[in-house]
Amino acid sequence: MASRQWLKRGLGRWRWHRRPNVSALEDRRSGAHPVAGRALSSRSEPRDPSGKANNFADYDSMRRDFSLTVPDHFNFAGDVLDKWAQIEEQQQGFGEPKPALWWVGAGGGDGGEERWGFRELAERSRKAANVLTGACGLGRGDRLLLVLPRVPEWWLLNVACIRAGVVLIPGTAQLTARDVRNRLLACGARCVVTDESLAPLVDLVLPECPRVSSRLLVSAAGRRDGWLSFRDEFRAASSRHECVKTDSKEVMTIFFTSGTTGSPKMTVHSHGSFGLGLTTNGRFWLDLTPADVMWNTSDTGWAKSAWSSVFAPWTQGSSVFVRAMHRFDSRTVLKTLVDYPITTFCSAPTAYRMMVQEDVASFKFRSLQHCVSAGEPINPEVMEAWKRTTGLDIYEGYGQTETVLVCGTFKGMKIKPGSMGKASPGYQVEVIDEQGEVVAAGEEGDLAIRIKPQRPPWLFTEYLARPRRRSDALPCRTIPGAVRRRSEGTST
Repeated sequence: MASRQWLKRGLGRWRWHRRPNVSALEDRRSGAHPVAGRALSSRSEPRDPSGKANNFADYDSMRRDFSLTVPDHFNFAGDVLDKWAQIEEQQQGFGEPKPALWWVGAGGGDGGEERWGFRELAERSRKAANVLTGACGLGRGDRLLLVLPRVPEWWLLNVACIRAGVVLIPGTAQLTARDVRNRLLACGARCVVTDESLAPLVDLVLPECPRVSSRLLVSAAGRRDGWLSFRDEFRAASSRHECVKTDSKEVMTIFFTSGTTGSPKMTVHSHGSFGLGLTTNGRFWLDLTPADVMWNTSDTGWAKSAWSSVFAPWTQGSSVFVRAMHRFDSRTVLKTLVDYPITTFCSAPTAYRMMVQEDVASFKFRSLQHCVSAGEPINPEVMEAWKRTTGLDIYEGYGQTETVLVCGTFKGMKIKPGSMGKASPGYQVEVIDEQGEVVAAGEEGDLAIRIKPQRPPWLFTEYLARPRRRSDALPCRTIPGAVRRRSEGTST
């Protein structure tokens, strides 16, 4: 059946405005990691108005030339971050390196600041990996529930889990006791890592969660009975650790979806699907290079943080900027964009809508060059107001927990309000009817990703506890919405 060639995703009813011309992926066989080397290659053309060299000439050439091979074994910590650390070491004596992680506390510079280069990130993550495998007693394939706000330890433990082969399960800090219980029972985590705000909820439900064998508290305030202190264990841990040689298809992380169509589902991603697949986000949609500083305001509990606060920028050797905020504050965000050399900014449409209510023109962004948004459609009025007051466009993107970027507006494309752009490199996307047939221009239908004869390796593996619901076996999945096919290949 025609429908079995497609994986229906996302917003349900869509409409194309022309069938996209998608070339097959080349199979580039290379023993080297395909991201780090290309990220450092010299690029003299094209350049954006700021003078920065872009990663691609135009959309058509980007689609045509895209090639990314997923090797049999891949580990983001060992194969990407450690290589950037080696490059940083080789460049000693040529000035202070830009930080891999740049964290600013809630009070700005007065609230504390951490700047780790790739070498320091590598060393710290080895120590943290030893905490997980030593004090916490975790082994390869064991699962860890991580619930922390925007603190440096969240990034550190992300990398530590990858190094040790521990399966990371992020959670938002807004979880209730019932949420914590349900997630621990569903995912089978052996370890919980959180701070003093959520620790009492974990203790409350712990008697119902017998699989949990260790609890790790991230806190500068003190200790808690029954909990290991991350600060103490980290201080005592060795910085010598051998990165696990993980299979590319091995489970790396499990995300709980937001529950748009029912109870949250456990979405499994492999070391290859996110560790390499998010190259498309970083290299093309975000257009990042080692010269960039990337700030993404997403909550740490959602896949968008993995997208734009971990994998996408670090595949490109960019700095990840983090501003701790107890709640979103428009003026704080705008002032941060003035005070720090942030070149690329990503936030939700709601955030942009709140910011344009301020006197944006009074904030002079000296470094900002590229603004993107995802999560929901952005109003044309907001895009126009942002452009008028900052001189910068907002580039929309669409994806889900189960995917990397599926569609987006890329640099060099004409921005059309109400459109989320064209198919991302590596995806063949169409709008189809209920019989799996591609609809005509101007008609609505379901957004579909072609999975046969070649399945994109950057799709999720499966919904955990629903083994039949694999990404390569799904004939249909629909979420209410509307998509229209346009004549020029964009979708709304």
